[in-house]
Amino acid sequence: MINKESGNLYIIPTPIGEIDNTSINKIAPETYDVIQSLSYFIVENIKTSRRYLRRLNPNFDIDNTSFFILNKHTKDSEISTFIRPCLNNNNVGILSEAGYPAIADPGNKIVRMAHKLNIQVFPLIGPSSILMALVSSGFCGQHFTFHGYLPKERKDRIKKIKLLSSNNLKGSQIFMETPFRNNNLISDILENCPDETQLCIASNISCKNQIIKSQNIKMWKKTKYNYNKSPTIFIFAQ
Repeated sequence: MINKESGNLYIIPTPIGEIDNTSINKIAPETYDVIQSLSYFIVENIKTSRRYLRRLNPNFDIDNTSFFILNKHTKDSEISTFIRPCLNNNNVGILSEAGYPAIADPGNKIVRMAHKLNIQVFPLIGPSSILMALVSSGFCGQHFTFHGYLPKERKDRIKKIKLLSSNNLKGSQIFMETPFRNNNLISDILENCPDETQLCIASNISCKNQIIKSQNIKMWKKTKYNYNKSPTIFIFAQ
């Protein structure tokens, strides 16, 4: 049963790429209104979050806003304190650095805690680079799997690449990499996948320098590329 006397937890997506007037104008009115109403945010980086809120509204009351840092270094014992304002009838927002929270980041731990405490969760409208890449790829949207980040170690990464590009897996296989390792990942893909394997690379989605291209590995080997430091989604299809 939902705790009607508690505040709500809002899952807040943010624009992908540079925060400018164009990206700000794409924010759904409901999302904008909710952000303006909040005084508690769970964020990955306080500095960039404060900058985003000020860009959204130059008069945003930053000084009376509380921020909780949630990243890979956050201890599980801290998480319950982040959602405590909800139990005092305050609303709390999870604010992503880019795109949708709780996907390929630890935001799901906050959402899980909210469900345990019967706090209502509201996902707000906004961009998800994963789904935007999939619908732009031309690949199967009926059956797909998101695998998150591939292993850092090259030997393990190549093993994963071979698995995801094999005919043993059906549907679209979606994954990503830390942006500064994108070119190394592409090189490993081209060296270890059959020529007929279909690959979509979707980079800087919804930004001015967006590149989304689907073709087989044989054609990718003939294509010049440089995706260094660009947020990118990769998709295999058989």
